[in-house]
Amino acid sequence: MDEKEKLNVMLFPFLGQGHLIPMGDMARALSVRGVRTTIVTTPLNVPTIRGTIGKNSEIEILSMKFPYVEAGIPEGCENTESVPSPDFIPIFLKATAMLQPQLEHLLLQHPTHCLIASAFYPWASHSAAKFNIPRLVFYGIGVFAMCASECLRLYQPHKDLSSDSDTFVIPHLPGNIQMTRMMLPDYAKTDKYTEMLQAIRESEAASLGVIVNSFYELEQVYADYYEKLQGRRAWYIGPLSLCNQLQEKGKRGKEASVDEGEILKWLDSKKGNTVVYVCFGSIANFSEGQLREIARGLEDWGQEFIWVVRRSHKEWLPEGFERRTEGRGVIIWGWAPQVLILEHQAVGAFVTHCGWNSTLEAVSAGVPMVTWPVSAEQFYNEKLVTELLGIGVPVGVKKWARIVGDSVGSEKLEKALNRIMAGEEAEAIRNRAHKLSQTARTAVECNGSSSSYLTDLIQQLHSIAGLQNSPKSCQ
Repeated sequence: MDEKEKLNVMLFPFLGQGHLIPMGDMARALSVRGVRTTIVTTPLNVPTIRGTIGKNSEIEILSMKFPYVEAGIPEGCENTESVPSPDFIPIFLKATAMLQPQLEHLLLQHPTHCLIASAFYPWASHSAAKFNIPRLVFYGIGVFAMCASECLRLYQPHKDLSSDSDTFVIPHLPGNIQMTRMMLPDYAKTDKYTEMLQAIRESEAASLGVIVNSFYELEQVYADYYEKLQGRRAWYIGPLSLCNQLQEKGKRGKEASVDEGEILKWLDSKKGNTVVYVCFGSIANFSEGQLREIARGLEDWGQEFIWVVRRSHKEWLPEGFERRTEGRGVIIWGWAPQVLILEHQAVGAFVTHCGWNSTLEAVSAGVPMVTWPVSAEQFYNEKLVTELLGIGVPVGVKKWARIVGDSVGSEKLEKALNRIMAGEEAEAIRNRAHKLSQTARTAVECNGSSSSYLTDLIQQLHSIAGLQNSPKSCQ
């Protein structure tokens, strides 16, 4: 194809692993279809993008300076993982808005046919309009959570409760979903983010539509409901981790804190469906007391596990824990090659914070989940996993929190692990998870639902751009 007739798309992910990685995956999926793809980020986040798209990728990465001085924030505070405290988040969001002039300068220097930008950059719709190009929105969450959040905003059933622990049904949302006010995110309960959320809604309304990292069959009822509720188009092109056929899965995202060969060798020595993988993502902050309870739960359970811990020191570990669990337990201090681990046949369950990327990776691998939601939209994701899909069991968390105290005792974790790993219920859950995994993989294959959505999106962008050549078909 003539280079002048190629579709050019610029991706602008939000600054956090949960956004950088799936948008890196998206860039790969577009590039495979013959789309010239550019990703814009800041210098400290370039390695994460590189690890996701691969070293030999044709995808271009453009870098912009983060406005530390102008925003009055500490140098190095360049993504959501390094934000020093929850109170700092509004300041961080305002700082990201200062990136607008640099983005527009890059759009001027590198003409593109479409801008795909995170929902957390509402001003990106104005930037796209200046250059007369369409803007697509990427949220980084599933459509069930998007629908639940919007129904909550519209009907506010949590406003008139007498107690934070009283249950209510989310009005007009299919599925009879019950919540409590304790489970709701801060942005649903306070006015602190009202202005930002209004800007996001207006920005989405001005966009061409929404790209969703999910597959239609996973959230079909809510995909249909979303388009009726919002009256705008959505393209379901995930799971993006499956679209990205990167050979070096162990290097996806950050550099792993463990030798890939060693962890695979350890897993190879275990029987199928016997290992529990425990990981709470890159942001969840657990108290030392809660970490000790997890350690006791894993030790008392007595079976094999891999546990990913973000803290760099070990003082909180129960004395002798590593010695007593030697051979049947591995602690990874830092970043783990998660997709590689989940896809191994030895892994039988995943204790997860229900972040959307982790949830989708577990679905793609056919691994049942023990759900331990922490913050963001994770309590919605837990409802999807445990009640609607039936591929997980809850550990029993009742309260949304930015810093997790010792609310879940070791006995609760042990009980959930026994429930997910053994018995008739566990077998039924595993069978459902396996079937969903097959459906996910079919979705991203040529002519599958996600592949077809991607084809439709590229064709629409070709048409809007007035390009004559037909886009490259799926392989």
